Amino acid sequence: VRMGIVMSKLLILGAGQYGKVAREIAEAIGNFEVISFLDDNSPSAIGNLCDYDKFSDEYDTAIVAIGDPELRLGLLQKLKEIGYIIPILVHPKAYISPSSVIENGSFVEPMAIVHTDVKIGAGCIISAGTIVNHNAVIGCGCHLNCGTIIGARAVIKELVRTNCGQIIE
Repeated sequence: VRMGIVMSKLLILGAGQYGKVAREIAEAIGNFEVISFLDDNSPSAIGNLCDYDKFSDEYDTAIVAIGDPELRLGLLQKLKEIGYIIPILVHPKAYISPSSVIENGSFVEPMAIVHTDVKIGAGCIISAGTIVNHNAVIGCGCHLNCGTIIGARAVIKELVRTNCGQIIE
């Protein structure tokens, strides 16, 4: 227990580039006693992706850090159905407006800005340096790559992946 917070155990599905980012954000948050990976191709993983149900007694929290947005959302739904807590991972060096809403399974990297009355759907990746301006709506499964700027009141449909530095008004 840290500062009165019950520490949880986090299972990250995907040990590649997104998994490593998710782990670093989770470590920076500091609420996880154990952080482990499931991955089909990583020697550091404790099991394969399909093994998520085998770990539900040991791990209470899980997130999917896989680039394919349809796979990411599908696995998030399966984790939720099994009973895992699906967190929102926000790096302490990101700015998140108190009036914004971010759905579970999303993670926000350092130096990102999520401004007033923004809505971000489930399973999104908001990369470093991204700015989502006020009243924008980001659909489920999106990946806003590094330095993306989303203009005020913009609506981004689900499963969109932006290029680094892309501006959408």
